[in-house]
Amino acid sequence: MPPPTVPFFLTSTTLAAAAAKPQRPGPPSPPAQQQQPREARDGSRDACASYTARMRLNPQLALRLFDHLLRSGADPDHVAYALALGRCARGRDRRAAAQLHSHAAKRGAASHRRVCNGLIHAYAVCGSLLDARKVFDRGHEGDAVAWNSLLRGYAAAGDVNALREFFVGMQARDTVSWNTIIAWCVENGEYEEAIAVFREMLASMECLPDRVTLVSVISAITYLGALAQGLWAHAYVCRKGIEVEERLSSALINMYSKCGCIEGAVHVFENLGAQMNVDTWNAMLAGFTANGCSEKALELFARMEITGLVPNKITFNTVLNACSHGGFVEEGMGCFERMTKVYGIEPDIAHYGCMVDLFCRAGLFDKAEKMIQMMPMKPDAAVWKALVGACKTHRNFELGRKAGHMLIEAAPNDHAGSIEIDGVIHEFISGDKSHSSKEDIYEMLSEMCQQLKVAGYVPDTSHVLLDIDDEDVKESSLALHSEKLAIAFGLISTAPGTPIRIAKNLRRRIMLLRGFLESSALTSTRWPAADSSYPAPVDNKL
Repeated sequence: MPPPTVPFFLTSTTLAAAAAKPQRPGPPSPPAQQQQPREARDGSRDACASYTARMRLNPQLALRLFDHLLRSGADPDHVAYALALGRCARGRDRRAAAQLHSHAAKRGAASHRRVCNGLIHAYAVCGSLLDARKVFDRGHEGDAVAWNSLLRGYAAAGDVNALREFFVGMQARDTVSWNTIIAWCVENGEYEEAIAVFREMLASMECLPDRVTLVSVISAITYLGALAQGLWAHAYVCRKGIEVEERLSSALINMYSKCGCIEGAVHVFENLGAQMNVDTWNAMLAGFTANGCSEKALELFARMEITGLVPNKITFNTVLNACSHGGFVEEGMGCFERMTKVYGIEPDIAHYGCMVDLFCRAGLFDKAEKMIQMMPMKPDAAVWKALVGACKTHRNFELGRKAGHMLIEAAPNDHAGSIEIDGVIHEFISGDKSHSSKEDIYEMLSEMCQQLKVAGYVPDTSHVLLDIDDEDVKESSLALHSEKLAIAFGLISTAPGTPIRIAKNLRRRIMLLRGFLESSALTSTRWPAADSSYPAPVDNKL
């Protein structure tokens, strides 16, 4: 019976296998007798090399092959231990890693640098940071792989203080080290901090950013909606000759789309060439949909099918959203049917929700109710929200009342997004101690409304839910809408001629104002190229 510290998958090979090997005799032996131990050692090395090569080719079977290696009576070398520990890390198998650690210690292999790095990585990935730190503190502080493995472990554990202290204390930081910190900031919503770390990385000149760095930084820029910084990052990619592969191209397309610059997304997409894959097509489709270009999204989807690329669930979810927002009922029904019959994709709750929203926006409540009834799963809050919103638009109050009850039952703590946003804006204005700032906002809103009326705009007061008899008061209450407040605040906070981009909910409504409601043609945009020398924004320099 093997001792408990021996790996559970090592059933017949422990110290007994080692004891069964030929031992060197005390007195001198004849040459013929001395040759046999050397041949045994050579055979053991050959067997180990054979198993190690097979472990490299079959990393998923590394532990099983390691077991066979020991059963053969051969001694595993440091490469075999490292490959087996790598399999433990991929499978999050802490128990196997601990048993391999014990076995390596008994064989005297635990002190090898590659084995130590494998142990630190496996323990860190499995969340055993104390064990990883114990191995790390045994004299391997100078190894960059060990530092990065433990750094990723602290990042995965979410220990901010330990992560920061360990990063600051690193003797030499490489690209992997910086990428770990930047990615952690993005994953935890610290987008401004991610950009600040990127700036520090450039200033330190310790290493150069790679594709992974730029993907994380561009993702942070996307969430912040900082188009100027996104242009700088794109220009940096072009200047440094960084390959724009699938992930980076999708990040750039997503950044331009969500920053309201659909022309930039099209520029990146059309210059990809052979680098296009399903993810990049999906990113471009989502960009068109989010910016209200539903017809272009459908044209792009038809082009995608012509190329022979097979769409996935995300593709159809985006296309159905485009049909819903664009009012393309027949096209949406055709896509939904083609998804199942042609591509064999089973619709999920998101696809059914898009179809319900499509019918609701078109006022086809009978089809919407039928779609809800045929859903194989229980409708979620998004489905009932779509129905409630459409009932308000089409003044179908009886169905809206029923859908409202179902919405409360599905999500009792969920509040309407517009009410929540308007409440935040109201609190912002109410909390402003500057009387002149509020007066400027309200005065500008009033002047904007008057100019819009002169231009022929008629306010729709049917959406005012308050019991107000005076029509002028109803119109003034519409001026407090969050988008209009955002425009007014942007006008008094930016220089004349600065484009103002207003993002509302999931769709981007882009409003380019040059001066004060001054109409002008859009100027041509010079996109980043290989010889670009875009300076970083003065007020937000990267």
